[in-house]
Amino acid sequence: MAKSKTIFICKECGRESLRWIGQCPACQTWNSMAEQAIKPMTTNRIPATAPLSIPLELACIETAEEACWPVGIDELSRVLGGGLVPGSLVLIGGEPGIGKSTLLLQTASQLAQMRGKVVYASGEETLHQIRLRAKRLGIPGENLFLLAENNLDAITEQLDRLKPCLVIIDSIQSVFLPELETSSGSITQVRECTMRLMRWAKQTQTPVFITGHVTKDGALAGPRILEHIVDSVLYFEGERFSSYRLLRSVKNRFGSTNEVGIFEMKERGLVEVDNPSQVFIAQRQGDAIGSVITATLEGSRPLMVEVQALTSLTSFGLPRRTANGVDFGRLLLITAVLTRRLGLRLGNQDIIVNVTGGMQINEPAADMAIALAIASSFKDRPLNHETAVIGEIGLSGEIRTIPQLERRLNEAARLGFKKCLVPRSGIKNIRASSIEPIPVSTLREAVLLGLANKETADKDHEQQDD
Repeated sequence: MAKSKTIFICKECGRESLRWIGQCPACQTWNSMAEQAIKPMTTNRIPATAPLSIPLELACIETAEEACWPVGIDELSRVLGGGLVPGSLVLIGGEPGIGKSTLLLQTASQLAQMRGKVVYASGEETLHQIRLRAKRLGIPGENLFLLAENNLDAITEQLDRLKPCLVIIDSIQSVFLPELETSSGSITQVRECTMRLMRWAKQTQTPVFITGHVTKDGALAGPRILEHIVDSVLYFEGERFSSYRLLRSVKNRFGSTNEVGIFEMKERGLVEVDNPSQVFIAQRQGDAIGSVITATLEGSRPLMVEVQALTSLTSFGLPRRTANGVDFGRLLLITAVLTRRLGLRLGNQDIIVNVTGGMQINEPAADMAIALAIASSFKDRPLNHETAVIGEIGLSGEIRTIPQLERRLNEAARLGFKKCLVPRSGIKNIRASSIEPIPVSTLREAVLLGLANKETADKDHEQQDD
């Protein structure tokens, strides 16, 4: 009998090594190498009775008339790229208690009513606990089969017998394969169980949802190779003390990765938010100092979000820069432009920038809104509550155009905004709209027009001309 060997696998990236090393050479993570015993035989071996694959010409391959299935939850269908693709393997990650199991149980109920049998396999809860949650959510349970099992072989045996239209595994860290000597949740178990589910989903053309735990840094627990195996990776995000949840796609082989779904957690479960822009700016208080509204794009959807900034004289030698919801490097860039091009003395000021509602803005279209929020707090002047701000800032202080400006303006007009500061270079592409666009060429001009009333603006213009 061949002897089993011991290797060391990085818990962060899956890099294998024959000996223990302190720092992984692939991901540069310290103390991440875990010892694993590997048997000589591999679990990826295809049985001899499996049919052999033969090459087919692309033009001769027929596709199904229905490319994807609507799941009955519009926000989830949007993030998935229109719906579930048969045979796809979807991974949903998120912090404990964020609502992953609630969302999947609601999805299972919708598809059970529309398409037939759905199997929900849980390795972390008993059948009684799942039933209590379903009763609280108002789920009737017809065609929804529950299975409390950790053995993946036993789970697939029941799946072959029931032949469901959808399978949910909650969670991938709780299931195991008995032929592997490692415990459930280890790197080897997570990787091999995911590979087994992937092969089963492709062979039966059945979509499979799996949930995954996340680390303290917010990354999926286990090797990064897990994200390469699955077809789609969705992250469920949200503030701990907020009822709103964001479902974001970071990988999708069948659709865009820029879409985001917005839900609200209520007593009866997760409820879709029909008007997310109104939600993010609902609690704004008039002409608030340091508050600016901007329009950002999440995939194909324009969203109005509130950017807040606070400046205060630092109590320490070095001023602090805090960014919540915006890129920290982008905040440093905008602060440098305000200091150099506008002459604002921010070198002794602590600057805190926050995007309300837990939103994360990753596009430069919010640069001018961040800059005006900082200037508003520093000058102690508010921006008119009926004015929105959209534009990118260059290093020389110029305002650059942004894509899909007209769609952003239409969303701002729909929510009642009367004016909007926009890049002058993009004004020619705007058709007639109910909102008044105010073109600006430089950041100095934007600050003068945005933060001053008419008398102050005229005085500043006269001083600038002199």
